[in-house]
Amino acid sequence: MTAAARTAGDGLGVYLVTDTELAGRHGLGVLGVVRAAVAAGVRTVQVRDKHASARGLTGLAAAVADAVGDRATVVVDDRLDVVLAARHAGHRVAGVHLGQSDVPVTAARALLGPAAHVGLTANTPEHLAAVAALPAGTVDLLGVGVVHPTTTKPDHPAPLGVDGFARIAAVTGLPCVAIGGVTLDDVAPLRAAGAAGVAVVSGICAAADPGAAAAAYVTAWRTGADRPGAPRLQGGVR
Repeated sequence: MTAAARTAGDGLGVYLVTDTELAGRHGLGVLGVVRAAVAAGVRTVQVRDKHASARGLTGLAAAVADAVGDRATVVVDDRLDVVLAARHAGHRVAGVHLGQSDVPVTAARALLGPAAHVGLTANTPEHLAAVAALPAGTVDLLGVGVVHPTTTKPDHPAPLGVDGFARIAAVTGLPCVAIGGVTLDDVAPLRAAGAAGVAVVSGICAAADPGAAAAAYVTAWRTGADRPGAPRLQGGVR
């Protein structure tokens, strides 16, 4: 099941984005952080390492996919070639999350097939217009941000804040995952603003106890659904 297929009910929830440097600071490494986060209830993991070689990232993505099995959806940031290589070797890598400067999402969909996951970063009206013009089923979800300034992506665009995120989420039928400096205090407001999930990097990867940190985010997401006025997601995937 792709991440987008779970947008009904409780949504995507907490979406872990890995950071190799942060995960290594407390000795657990990426695999240790991922295992702890998935055990705590995280169900989507994006493997991201901007400095890894293609071979190194392929090995990492394969190891993460093998570690979580069918308990979580595993996607790779940016690198369609890595996804294809890992899938060719038989690992359960669901797909790719692409940025605006990466290979076209139409190419990713054509190469990965209709059952794979294809995510896309979008944070401007122009991005949304381009997505709306794509054939139905090209993109499964949008990563929208940054919500707040973050050191894990130093070249990020101007922060949107919760209100800016809400404006983008309101004008697309695709599930939107909020990313960029998302704290525990942001989780419930972002869910109320229409988020299908919240992507977390340093809040989990840099935590002294990544499992406990992930559990806190998962709890914040689930309790956020009980806030007055919090939306119940109905899918809306195209």
